[in-house]
Amino acid sequence: MSLLHTNSAESSLPKNLRMVLRRQKYHLVGSHSAVKRCKWLYESLVHDRSCYKQRFYGVKSHRCIQMTPTVAFCTMRCRFCWRVQPEDVEMEWNELRASKWDAPVSIVEACVATQRELVSGYKGNPKVPREKYQEAMSPKHVAISLSGEPTLYPDLGELIHEFHRKNFTTFLVTNGTMPKVLSRLSEEPTQLYVSVCAPNKDIFLKVCRPQIPNAWDRLNESLELLPSLSCRKVLRMTLVSKLNMEDIAEYSQLAQKASPDFIEPKAYVYVGFSRKRLTFSNMPQHSEVRDFALGLADALSYNLIDESKDSRVVLLSRFEKKQPL
Repeated sequence: MSLLHTNSAESSLPKNLRMVLRRQKYHLVGSHSAVKRCKWLYESLVHDRSCYKQRFYGVKSHRCIQMTPTVAFCTMRCRFCWRVQPEDVEMEWNELRASKWDAPVSIVEACVATQRELVSGYKGNPKVPREKYQEAMSPKHVAISLSGEPTLYPDLGELIHEFHRKNFTTFLVTNGTMPKVLSRLSEEPTQLYVSVCAPNKDIFLKVCRPQIPNAWDRLNESLELLPSLSCRKVLRMTLVSKLNMEDIAEYSQLAQKASPDFIEPKAYVYVGFSRKRLTFSNMPQHSEVRDFALGLADALSYNLIDESKDSRVVLLSRFEKKQPL
């Protein structure tokens, strides 16, 4: 049976939670995965504007799928995350494990089919060039992020393999709290992101609110693991005004453990369910992100090689220029 038509009774998500996710424009795939149209897909097709991933790494915005294999499952409840959390909707569910896990092949096939359904709505739009529309109907990149913690999915390496088998490039975004999963991946992604959103344990506990023991130690274990991996590595730092933008020296010590190819300091964005936990004033200006990035670059002897004011993100690298995929 196609995952696009999985019976709701088989879902790992409570009925009311599925309703909340659908209202937020998540397209549920099977019992625990989802695809969502990125705003940059629209911007690329209709206005020829691309996201920073295209600017930084050459990923074509109109050919990128934004998906997750763990839409409502995570090891943390970060205050800045747009993910729906139990306290946001007065519901409870097991956030660490789905009641059933779908096969990687089925997830990949359904995600590609769902993306094509989303893109098909632009077919008659006179602002969308025909050639670009046709390209968008054949996606070539997947961002395994969107919502939740993908390392909770037990067949993550196989999922990455199935995307690669279809000639996709893959970005995997993790919070780093499952280092053993990362060390045992049967196939690495094209590019691995580890989120480092606190400079020390005290701030980590207040901002990221882990649901598992020793989460800070686990994150540090993941950072120490990164140099041994063969894929490209990025540290993502979501910066929140008044919460986690101090202590650049401590951030630099964490980055030194990982020795990543790139670092992306990026502003928290006041969207989704994060609006129940934070305020608009917690969203830093691009100038603040840039100042933070310059301080970090100086501490690490990294280079500031690009930035996107629209997305309030700066790209630091140990290289002197961009390295397209």
